[in-house]
Amino acid sequence: MKRTYTYKQKTLQFFAVLLPIFITQLSIVSIGFFDTIMSGHAGEQELAGVAIATNLFFPFFNSSLGIISGLTPSIAHLYGANEKGKIRFIVQQGFYWALCLALIFIIAGFALVTLLVPILNLEPRVNYVFTHFLLAIACGICPIFLSAVLRNFIDALGFTRLTMCITICTVPINIFLNYLFIFGSWGFPSMGGVGAGIGSAITYYINLLLNVLVVTNIKPFKDYHIFKQFPLPSLKEWKRQLSIGIPIGSTIFCEQSIFGAVGLLMTVYGTVVIAAHQSALNFTTMVYMIPLSISMALTILVGYELGAGRYNDAKKYSRLGRIASFIFATSIATTLINFRMGIASLYTNDPSVKAFLSIFLMYAVCMQLSDGINAPLQGTLRGYKDVKITFYLAVLSYWLLGLPIGWILAVQLKLGPYGYWIGLIAGILSGAVLLALRLKVVEKKYLKKMTGSC
Repeated sequence: MKRTYTYKQKTLQFFAVLLPIFITQLSIVSIGFFDTIMSGHAGEQELAGVAIATNLFFPFFNSSLGIISGLTPSIAHLYGANEKGKIRFIVQQGFYWALCLALIFIIAGFALVTLLVPILNLEPRVNYVFTHFLLAIACGICPIFLSAVLRNFIDALGFTRLTMCITICTVPINIFLNYLFIFGSWGFPSMGGVGAGIGSAITYYINLLLNVLVVTNIKPFKDYHIFKQFPLPSLKEWKRQLSIGIPIGSTIFCEQSIFGAVGLLMTVYGTVVIAAHQSALNFTTMVYMIPLSISMALTILVGYELGAGRYNDAKKYSRLGRIASFIFATSIATTLINFRMGIASLYTNDPSVKAFLSIFLMYAVCMQLSDGINAPLQGTLRGYKDVKITFYLAVLSYWLLGLPIGWILAVQLKLGPYGYWIGLIAGILSGAVLLALRLKVVEKKYLKKMTGSC
């Protein structure tokens, strides 16, 4: 990254950072995408089992990765302030607490699944796929968490194209492994939806290996000597980093766990609705990678400019990101409206599932427009390291507004599964309004601080 002076330069740098992040995030989430799609073609029950499992797994998984992403603004600030000597220590400490986080994730996951199995009362095959998919993918948690530390290190220095290349390499590997384990080929047994979990776990190990090779062999990363002379764990540094990361991860959890909660509430409507609902969410998750990538790019660019003391440049990047996000969201919404039946056919050949899915995708249009406003505001606030209030606003908008509204519409007003979708949209939209108000407050405080220091 480098300092920019004109809007043209800022736009070029913004997209230079954004595009690799987008491709990287798309590649990461495509693992769940292909798990769901390929399982769907193995059967309705395989699709339902994998869909419920990923619906439970990914909110916690992405929240944990969100905690690790707290490294990005910290490293970006140090890089912008030219304090490169401190970066190595932060990354090394990140390995320690990320590994502890992975172990906590695995232990808590086993406990949670044990409690949920009797409550969900799923069909025998669906229940088998649900539990064994989670057991298989849990084997890849430790490597992917360690890989996330390295990915945030590389991204924070502005080399987002490298993480893009790494992640792109893992996508065809994941598809190939899924094919082997789901459908059975080359002597491998046909394991259905469970095979998707095995393929994903192996892919996570390969992802870690590629990140390690990049950091140890390519400049400027190898100059930091990340894997040499590891210091003792520093609880003080853990506390400093987790004070940023935990609110970020908690915010992501509030956003994504509400989708998980709605998915569990959907089980009362039967396997067909479950399969259609989870397939719609799976597709919207893929599409959400655009506003999410803009959010991550803004965290890096805003953090870099603020670290260098350039408040006006940070504000210009924020405005640029919001405009780009809304344009992309509008384009995606138009595509969803025109091609929803074709998109539904990607997931299933079952006419009843496809009918529900095509309707759910229409609700997804409104969801994408709301996300297009919400996500860049979050990224900007993270660049300012303003994360605690963002978490409180997420709790308010998603859990105190969105979910209750959805439940009232679905249960009390008899709108069924459609009521929950309306509630989700209401939660995202109210969150966007609250974040916009918060950003104005933060910008005024920062400007006052800058003026006072001068």
